Amino acid sequence: MNLQATSSPTRAWLTGMSEAVPLLGGYVPVAISFGLIATQAGFSAWEAVAISTLIYAGASQFLFVGMVAAGAPLWLVVAMTLLINLRHVVYAPNLAPWLTPSRLWPWLMHGLTDQIFALAHARLPQLPASQRLGWYTGAALLAWLSWIGGTALGALIGGELVARWALMGEILPFALPALFLVLVAPRFTSRRWSLALGLTIFSALLLTLLGLTNVAIPLAAVCGALCFQLVKFGHTAERKDTQGERHE
Repeated sequence: MNLQATSSPTRAWLTGMSEAVPLLGGYVPVAISFGLIATQAGFSAWEAVAISTLIYAGASQFLFVGMVAAGAPLWLVVAMTLLINLRHVVYAPNLAPWLTPSRLWPWLMHGLTDQIFALAHARLPQLPASQRLGWYTGAALLAWLSWIGGTALGALIGGELVARWALMGEILPFALPALFLVLVAPRFTSRRWSLALGLTIFSALLLTLLGLTNVAIPLAAVCGALCFQLVKFGHTAERKDTQGERHE
């Protein structure tokens, strides 16, 4: 990954796009899977593409399609979709310190996904303030367009692809979780991060095993965030006690 500061807004866009290219290995296969599932659930190809364009929420899209196909009431569909996306409440405060003054940021948050957050959280602090908006725009735009393109591909020829390569139907659902693990793994670099991530993973697995699949992601994210903050406060209090003992 190139850590050199770019020299112009255009170069910042290109750098953001180039650094987001590895994300496509997870986005495109899962988007193809969504396009295929949406059409199998009775949605047209254009409706599937519209969902990926306007909602653009990964797991929430699969839930949305399944609930609509099952005849669930609209209010419940909306409520469950918002519940799954509640994790973005945790993302926002972590990115806020690195956002520059611009009216474009609220609009660009449509492109904030799990993977873009992980990439931006690592890269934005390394970039000069003048390059952050361009970098984020390029990265988020490439990811969004790849998701839309993958959905169109899955909706139009996904059935033919799976019929020709049956194993593809088994592999596609694992592409995005695998990509997310690759992005999360480098964070296991300290006791604080390891405890927070470990608790998050354990909570998500436990809630899923208990049958609370729909709330597993947001509740696990809250548990991890609380653990991260509590460990920080614990370290701060310990340092103050140590410093007090030295002064005595």
